[in-house]
Amino acid sequence: MQKHHGQIVEILVRKKGFSITELAQHSDVSRSVVYQWFNRKELNADIIHRIGRIVDHDFSSEFPEYFQKRTNDTYDPRNRETMRPNQTRVNVWKDKYIILLEQYIQLLSTE
Repeated sequence: MQKHHGQIVEILVRKKGFSITELAQHSDVSRSVVYQWFNRKELNADIIHRIGRIVDHDFSSEFPEYFQKRTNDTYDPRNRETMRPNQTRVNVWKDKYIILLEQYIQLLSTE
């Protein structure tokens, strides 16, 4: 019997406490695409790896055929920078905002 990739991934995503909206945002896809993934019998390795990074889960036990040991490329689900690429962009804007806010407060205190 062939396993249903989408159902397996959906169950683990929900167990990890991620909503469809969160997964869609971190994957840079729409919610309908996430639902399409969950309905597929087979998912390609890239999608499984991407979801695994986002939800911090190593899918190698569920899909060993997609996780071959490589000598120069290691899969580290704890790497937050690759897991959430939009977070870096958010941090840049947050840092700029904090700098401006500090400058504003300093201007107010000098008057």
